Amino acid sequence: MSDPRTPVQRASFLIQNRLGLHARAAALFVQTVAPLDADVRVSKDGETVNGKSIMGLMMLAAGKGSSIDVEARGPAAQEAIRALGALIADKFREAE
Repeated sequence: MSDPRTPVQRASFLIQNRLGLHARAAALFVQTVAPLDADVRVSKDGETVNGKSIMGLMMLAAGKGSSIDVEARGPAAQEAIRALGALIADKFREAE
């Protein structure tokens, strides 16, 4: 059972880059959250995957215009959500 005192942050994001959450974008997503002390889960259309798994993220097939829900749990939950929001807003650093 999870500790009710564990910080939890949730946010929904719209995937805006042209290629969506493909291999390179998924790798950047994982690189962003991997060093953080937070358990990150990503959901789309009822499927939830580990946000620190490139393959899991790719399985969501989140193309441009898709909405994903992110939940981060742990001491760095807020930092994880903030960093992912910036990465997604920057279109995973892709030139359009």
